[in-house]
Amino acid sequence: MSIRLTAAAAERVRTQLHSRGQGEGLRIGVTTTGCSGFAYVVDFADEVRDSDSVFTSHGIKVVIDESSIQYLDGTEVDFREDGLSSNFSFNNPNVEDECGCGESFTVV
Repeated sequence: MSIRLTAAAAERVRTQLHSRGQGEGLRIGVTTTGCSGFAYVVDFADEVRDSDSVFTSHGIKVVIDESSIQYLDGTEVDFREDGLSSNFSFNNPNVEDECGCGESFTVV
């Protein structure tokens, strides 16, 4: 099992955690929604629960809840800035299909 951040994603999380002044790392999960079934949920991890899986990438803790780990195993998270927009992007080997708007996905 693994989840990785690119250097750009790790730096973005590091900067945001420093600005906030608190937090354990980045929490990533999935929720049921959208036209394809699942969507990513990204938030700060202010605590790590006993049932969470924790991966360290570029010095940043990536925290995944037990119900999401099966959908995220092997995922690489990147951070991209393009003009006025910026967002995390996911290279998830478990994704079989994505909806046309790119907001949700189906897993294998």
